[in-house]
Amino acid sequence: MKASFSVSKLGIVLLSALFFINSAFAQTDDEPIKVESSIVVLNTTVTDANGKFVKGLKEKQFQIFEDGKEQKIESFQAEETPFAAVILIDSSGSMTVTESNMVFERVRIARSAAISFLDFLRSDDMVAIYRFDSKVEMVQDFSASRDAPEALFDIKADGMTALNDAIYKASEELAKRSEKRKAIIVLSDGGDTRSRYSSEKALKMAIASQATIYTIDISTFAEKTRFQNTKILKNFADQSGGRFVSAQNGQALREVFKNLSEELRSQYTITYQPTNTAKDGKWRAIEVKNQKADLNIRTRKGYNAPKN
Repeated sequence: MKASFSVSKLGIVLLSALFFINSAFAQTDDEPIKVESSIVVLNTTVTDANGKFVKGLKEKQFQIFEDGKEQKIESFQAEETPFAAVILIDSSGSMTVTESNMVFERVRIARSAAISFLDFLRSDDMVAIYRFDSKVEMVQDFSASRDAPEALFDIKADGMTALNDAIYKASEELAKRSEKRKAIIVLSDGGDTRSRYSSEKALKMAIASQATIYTIDISTFAEKTRFQNTKILKNFADQSGGRFVSAQNGQALREVFKNLSEELRSQYTITYQPTNTAKDGKWRAIEVKNQKADLNIRTRKGYNAPKN
């Protein structure tokens, strides 16, 4: 009975969230994102000391805390379920770089990586692809096809970088999806030079849509802005429960994407109803613990409560 009750409640919440998120895209960067989130969904990754995904854990082994107070788990799902993902390919001018008289076309590297990810899809996984430079454009709508769209091969590096807007748009699209496990995969050098939305606003939208962000840095160590750009990419991943991967000039990306697809299938989906019902718009910190102290747990750091 508990599972059917919580799934029904979750459906109502997602419909409410969709209404607010759609209207939020028209807001200015200073206005709050209004999302009704009476049930909190946590997609949680558990790994051992060697970084291997840990499966087979039971609900009774987990504890959830919000602002330090333990919460009652409403539903728990450990089996593999379909996921929805958006791949964001940076196609700005910075994705072409010259080093030691050699030209590196990072867009080609990102394209190859996206194609690799399609190879690992199951029949019920859904993936959309967007490119971003000075603007954000859809390359492929959500599809379970493993065939790379022709438009993917037309992408060329040019213009400025609207990274935050791309994450915001991906979050908006994922909010419309019914899958519980959602991911945004960013292939970029991390610099933003164009967005109308701040990184904070983009992150809030991602968290509101229940999306986990995985950022893949394909810049080089020699670039002057690398430290700051890497910091931005790491923050997106860390706050949403995802991962940051450094792949200098796109090295070993096929293995990275294989690992990401495995992670999305190995997650635990846990929901709870917060005991704090105040609609004050404040940040609520989340912590997930397991009885096995030697395990590493990753999930989003928290969320902003709805506000009247």
